[in-house]
Amino acid sequence: MDATLDPSLPAPPLVSIRSRWIGRAVSALPILFLLLDAAMKLARLPPVLEASARLGLPERSAASIGLLELACIAVHLAPRTATLGAVLLTGFLGGAVAMHMRIGDPMATHTLFPVYMGALVWVGLYLRDARARALLGGRR
Repeated sequence: MDATLDPSLPAPPLVSIRSRWIGRAVSALPILFLLLDAAMKLARLPPVLEASARLGLPERSAASIGLLELACIAVHLAPRTATLGAVLLTGFLGGAVAMHMRIGDPMATHTLFPVYMGALVWVGLYLRDARARALLGGRR
């Protein structure tokens, strides 16, 4: 239950306006990339279908993966469920890492790119959300 609804609960620690805006900017980078990626999958663009085939995925899975990606993004964008969304996106991106490792893609550019995106998701969340900061053991 939220402290605003129950005065007996401690108020969540405050995040400075500057930190919140920096967190939003950092969060925007991976979210915009993931939205573009999901849209391309839903549109079934030829480059996406070629990349899926190279990864060993059937063409019909592109739309399902795009919808799953959008669902994870939606959960992350809602302030009350942002931390759960970050966890879901981490799992989604972990699957991408596994797929790239399986076919032997270059490590720094292809295989670890989802790790970079996941790190930005968490850094942005840490900077903008006091509850996530408390969860991760950071300063309040």
